[in-house]
Amino acid sequence: RVLLVSGQPHIGERTWRDLLKSDPSVDLVHFTILREPNKLDATPQNELSLIAFPFRELFEVKLYDFDLIIFDRYKLNRILPDFYFGNIAKYVKEGGAFLEASGPSFAGDDSIYDTDLKDILPGSPNGDVINKIFKPALTDLGKKHPVTGSLIWKGMSAGTTEPQWAPWLRQIPLKKESGEILMTGDGENPLLILDRVEKGRVAQLASDQIWLWSRGFEQGGPHTELLRRIVHWLMKEPELDERALDIHVSGNTITLKSRNMDGQSKTVEMTRPDDTVETLELSESANGMLETKIQAEQIGVYSFKDGFGQQRFAIIGDVNPPELSGVISSSEKMKSLITETRGGVLWLSDNTNPDIRFLSGDKSNYSGSSWIALKQNRAYSVQGVKEKQFLPDWLMLTLLLGVAILTWWIEGRAK
Repeated sequence: RVLLVSGQPHIGERTWRDLLKSDPSVDLVHFTILREPNKLDATPQNELSLIAFPFRELFEVKLYDFDLIIFDRYKLNRILPDFYFGNIAKYVKEGGAFLEASGPSFAGDDSIYDTDLKDILPGSPNGDVINKIFKPALTDLGKKHPVTGSLIWKGMSAGTTEPQWAPWLRQIPLKKESGEILMTGDGENPLLILDRVEKGRVAQLASDQIWLWSRGFEQGGPHTELLRRIVHWLMKEPELDERALDIHVSGNTITLKSRNMDGQSKTVEMTRPDDTVETLELSESANGMLETKIQAEQIGVYSFKDGFGQQRFAIIGDVNPPELSGVISSSEKMKSLITETRGGVLWLSDNTNPDIRFLSGDKSNYSGSSWIALKQNRAYSVQGVKEKQFLPDWLMLTLLLGVAILTWWIEGRAK
């Protein structure tokens, strides 16, 4: 569920609404501030068809029902009490997501940066507004990041090395207080900043001009892909996680992969099935990823944990091998067989040295409290007969001849 709050009607809010409504997995709740408390006109309150902004229901009662909150050109207007901004900051720190799309008011006296949102916003305004033509550009980190990395190829023509995006016309200069800068605008000022705040995530887009791309201004730009990836990164989609640890198993080979965001190696702690621990180092491979391979010598579950607290698992062998299913000792599955054969069950925990007997097949019981019997059925069956000569013929003839001579000699001596 996504809550989109537009501070005032403007041409760019349609871009946000169309993007979020086109995603079938997003349940969008959208409010636009049409009439501020300080707005003076002759229309009586009882003749207005506008509903009151349900700030208590949205930012107190049902705040944690939303997966993402978007403030689009929102400014302080006395509609939302100040302590509700503290609720939003707490919501983000406990695992929520917040996106701020800055308009000119973000740099003015009615900026939401002067509320408790200051604790979670990664960029601070300096009070200026840049009203000039500039082209958004990706930083070196932005070219590697899964949110913006693939955007470098969007809109490129043959022979060019930089994306041919349409320019924007306004930007709010920001000073980075935390997070990562993925896109810059005029004068290398941060244009898109992503940050992790405790358990939650925050994104800040320092311009309200992305609608120019959606309207095809000077051939436009990848607005749909950019906004979609920002929104899904905020809602912690695994494929867009720059810190994600990918585990792949092929036979006994385990392959670990991670994105190379800072150009340094990465260490991962591996726990084998026998609880022995080993530290692995992921180094840069030919495709620019951090990678390593290991040969598993044990069957079972391997656990991997990196420095960011992520934990992944790899299974070597069958997930549910027959020899490991139902390993609790029990006689229930053999109960019918025991009854049919008039046998019994003895537990070695009760009697460590039971008496083993042999009984004939006509007994009514073949077990007792401290003994168990093997039935002597005296039954057999002949499966086959094979004849084999005891001695070769020549040896038999030699023995017979030798016996005859020996007999003749003994008889002759006797006479």
